[in-house]
Amino acid sequence: MGVLWFGLLLLHLSWVEAYPSGAPTGACEDMMPRHMGVEPQTSPPPYALLTNTRVYGPGSTVTVTIVGPEYRGVLLEARAPGGLSALGTWWLPPPDTRFLECSGNPQGAVTHSNTNIKGNATVFSWTPPDAVGPVYFMATVAQQRTVYWLNLRSAALFRAPASGLGLSSGTEGVAPGGTLLSAALCWLLCKTLL
Repeated sequence: MGVLWFGLLLLHLSWVEAYPSGAPTGACEDMMPRHMGVEPQTSPPPYALLTNTRVYGPGSTVTVTIVGPEYRGVLLEARAPGGLSALGTWWLPPPDTRFLECSGNPQGAVTHSNTNIKGNATVFSWTPPDAVGPVYFMATVAQQRTVYWLNLRSAALFRAPASGLGLSSGTEGVAPGGTLLSAALCWLLCKTLL
């Protein structure tokens, strides 16, 4: 009888630790999915976080896409360099995802709502807070329960000057040479005008 109870307890713990309906709020700061007995991958991630712009302004919407192989689990946040708090507000979570309360914000992060496959067509929408400087997006992406990459980062986004100069559209990060040039120009423009 004791062996049966022990087996049921282990089965319950492995189910709870898998979090098939999304990351727990305890993962907001360290981005760890808490998959019992499973460590993050140490190989280079096959994913990239791409945004539709490198400059944002008050009330603007930034879209984020996780590009790479299909995946089942995700935790996605916006952060300030060196910070652990989730910034801004996520809007209209795509299918098979949901909001996760982080840093006291009910829409501070997005996570998976089930283990259905997500992919390059899954686009996340984020609105920045009123007063913030450079930000980047951070994600943990799980291809499956036992295969995940921790702390993937996007390129930095910079706040547009009050005049609105520098706002751009189109996907940044797609053409490697153009991305570096536009990032450098954006950095110079934002630094001199702020």
